[in-house]
Amino acid sequence: MPNSKPTRITVLVPAYNEEATIAGVLERVRAQRVPGIELEIVVVNDGSKDRTREILDARPELYDQVVHQANGGKGAAVRAGLGVATGDFVLFQDADLEYDPEDYARLLKPVRDFGADVVMGSRFAAPEYTRVFYFWHKIGNWAITFLFNVLNNTTFSDIYSCYLCYRRSLVDGTALRTAGWEQHAEILSKAVAAGKVFYETPISYHGRTYAEGKKIKAHHIIAVFATIIRERFVR
Repeated sequence: MPNSKPTRITVLVPAYNEEATIAGVLERVRAQRVPGIELEIVVVNDGSKDRTREILDARPELYDQVVHQANGGKGAAVRAGLGVATGDFVLFQDADLEYDPEDYARLLKPVRDFGADVVMGSRFAAPEYTRVFYFWHKIGNWAITFLFNVLNNTTFSDIYSCYLCYRRSLVDGTALRTAGWEQHAEILSKAVAAGKVFYETPISYHGRTYAEGKKIKAHHIIAVFATIIRERFVR
């Protein structure tokens, strides 16, 4: 018999200097309607120096909770958001519109219907569309995903897409050891180690160029590799 109580999903939106897109992405998130799912929108303004805070303060109807903090990087923003999250699950949403909230219905179906503990959105599993992006980013993503799968006996195809949704009880947000781009790998590693049922679903992707504001760089892969290995062998 279906559970009559909706599953609460915290959509966590870290934002830094996203005045051009923050209102648009939150409007899209707020517009999503998925049967059996209740969305809690948590925004963390990570010390933006542009009009991001001004826009957020003027549009409180677009979110349920907002945290304003000094700039500490995306990892610090994620920690702050997890500190106030109340959802059964956490779903990450970048504030730059590279990822489309219209994909939530696909992402959350395994949570609602199949008891998934972790759902990973994949840009390589037959998406409706994907903007052509940097070749070496794809090679780096393949290498990261390959290492993760070998060490964790999984078959993910794209572990470094933004769209990671996981059962919040699997990961203690206050105990995260990383604060850089490698934090994503730490969270996924902990969720997979503690969980049992994992899915991935196709998502569309409209990636930004560096000129358009993309922030991740090639050297970040070193810390990601180290985190995947550490999380597998040092609990």
